[in-house]
Amino acid sequence: MENENSLNGVSAEASKEEASRNFIEQIIDKDLEEGKYLSVATRFPPEPNGYLHIGHAKSIVLNSGLAKKYGGKFNLRFDDTNPTKEKTEFVESIIEDVKWLGADFGDKVLFASDYFDKMYEAAVFLIKKGKAFVCDLTADEIKEYRGTLTEPGKNSPYRDRSVEENLKLFEEMKDGKYGDGEKVLRAKIDMASPNMNMRDPVIYRIARMTHHNTGDKWCIYPMYDFAHPIEDAIEGISHSICTLEFEDHRPLYDWVVRELEYERPPRQIEFAKMYLTNVITGKRYIKRLVENGTVDGWDDPRLVSIAALRRRGFTPESIRMFMELSGVSKANSSCDYSMLEYCIREDLKLKKKRVMAILDPVRLVIDNYPEGQVEELDAPNNLENEELGSRKLPFGRELLIERDDFMIDPPKKYFRLFPGNEVRLMFAYFVKCVSYETDETGKVTVVHCTYDPETKSGSGFEGRKVKGTIHWLYAPTAVKATVKLFENLVDEEKGVYNEDGTVNINPNSRTIIDDAYVEPALKDAQPFESFQFLRNGYFNVDYKDSKPGVPVFNRTASLKSSYKPQQ
Repeated sequence: MENENSLNGVSAEASKEEASRNFIEQIIDKDLEEGKYLSVATRFPPEPNGYLHIGHAKSIVLNSGLAKKYGGKFNLRFDDTNPTKEKTEFVESIIEDVKWLGADFGDKVLFASDYFDKMYEAAVFLIKKGKAFVCDLTADEIKEYRGTLTEPGKNSPYRDRSVEENLKLFEEMKDGKYGDGEKVLRAKIDMASPNMNMRDPVIYRIARMTHHNTGDKWCIYPMYDFAHPIEDAIEGISHSICTLEFEDHRPLYDWVVRELEYERPPRQIEFAKMYLTNVITGKRYIKRLVENGTVDGWDDPRLVSIAALRRRGFTPESIRMFMELSGVSKANSSCDYSMLEYCIREDLKLKKKRVMAILDPVRLVIDNYPEGQVEELDAPNNLENEELGSRKLPFGRELLIERDDFMIDPPKKYFRLFPGNEVRLMFAYFVKCVSYETDETGKVTVVHCTYDPETKSGSGFEGRKVKGTIHWLYAPTAVKATVKLFENLVDEEKGVYNEDGTVNINPNSRTIIDDAYVEPALKDAQPFESFQFLRNGYFNVDYKDSKPGVPVFNRTASLKSSYKPQQ
C-alpha cells in the first residue's frame, strides 16, 4: 500500500510539472521523446539595425533559458543580410545586451554573412533541381503578377527558363554583370497558393552595398526568408523559436529546408510578442526620436531599449522575473509598465542600501543643539536585511530636510513638521518646530526646531509618541548631486502615436534636479551602482553624465506600486 501511495504521489507531481510547462516546452518534450532531435539547440537572431528593446529581451531569455533547461546550446547569430540598415555600433550594443541578460552563447558570435558562400551554393542547388529561376520582372511587375488575397497570381514569363540558362544568369548576377534590381532569383513554388509568401518569392536580389562584415565581396544578397532557415540548419538548430508574425512564413521556412534536403531540419515554433502599454518599442520610431533630439540616444532612460533600462537601473534579474510573470503563450496580450517596476522593486529591496537623499531641500536649525558639536549616529543599511550592516551618519545643529516635510498650515492627517508639532528625525532625535523664516515671496527658507536629547534613537526611550518620521542630512557634509526623475515618455491621455506616425511626447517625461543632496559616502558612488533613497525610490548612478566626485542619479522606480501580482 505504501508503494502504491508513493507511486500515486510521484504521478501526481509529474502531472503537475507537466501542466506547468509552457506549450513550447511540451513540443520540445514530444520531439525529444519521438527522437526527432538528439538534443536541443536554440538561437537569438537579431538584425543589427538598431538597439534591442524589452520585447527582444523576452526572446533572449526564452531561447537561452530553453537551451539551459535541456542541456543544449544557445547561439547568438546576427541576421545581417541587409547592409543598408546595419552598423557595427548595433552589433556591439546587442552583444553587450545579450551578455548583460546572462545568456550564455559560448565563445563565438555568429553571423548570417558567415554562410553567404553556402547560401549561394544552396541557391545553385535549387536551380539545378528546377526549384528556382532568374526573373527579369521589375519589383512593381512582380507585385502586379503576385495577385491578391482573393485572386491567384500568374506565372512570370521567365519562370520556364532552362536550368542551364538560370545557372548562367545567376552566376552573372553574382559577377556584377547586371544593375541593382535588374534581375532577381525566385523560388519556383505555386503562384496560386493561398499563402502569399509561397507565390514564387524572391530569394536573392542584386544590391551593390558595402557590407559591415564581408565588405564588397558580394553584390547579391539573400532575402531573409531564404537565409534564415539555412542559417538554422547549418548551425544544427533544433527549434527555431520566433514571434507570431512569422507564422505565415513557416510554410516557406519548411519548404526551404525540405528542398535543400537537410537531414534533421529545424522546426519553427511561434509565440506571442511582448507588448508594454503606452511605451515605444518600434525601431523606426525610436530612431526618429534619437535623430531629432527628442531623446538623448538609444539608451535614454525614458526608453525601454535594454541599454536604456540598464542605464536607468534595471537589473537582469528583474527583467527575467518580468518575463516569467508575463509568461509564454500563442495569444497576443499587453503588460503594464507597472509590472516591470514591481519586478525591479522586488529584486532590489533586500539587496541595496537604504540611504538618505534630499531632493528639494530646506534648512532646519536645531536651536538648542550645542553649536560646533557633531556626533555620529548609527544607521542600518537595510532594515529588512541585517547582513548589509550599518553606517555612521554625521549629525549636528544645521540639517537639510525635504520641503514637503514642513507646512505652515497643514491639512488634517499631516503628521510631519508644522509649527508646534513634534516628529522623529530618522535614526536621531525628536524635534519640535518652534518657528520658521521666509523670503520676500513667502517661501520658507529655514525651519527652527528644538530637540529632546533623551529621545535618541536606540536609547530605549519610552515616553511620549510621535506620529511622523522624516529623513535629513547634516548640511555641512551633504554632497550636492544631480537627480533625474522620469515619467512615461508618452502622453498617455493622447495615446502613443498620432495619425501621421509622430509620437505624442509627454513634456514632463524628465525632471532634472540640480540642487539635490545625498549622504557623504555617495560622493564616490560608481556608475551603475544603485541605492534606495529613503522615501523617494530606487536610484542608480548614471554612467554617462556622472563625473568623479560629481554623481548624477537616475530614478529607476518610485517606492509605490499600482501593480499587484496574482496569488
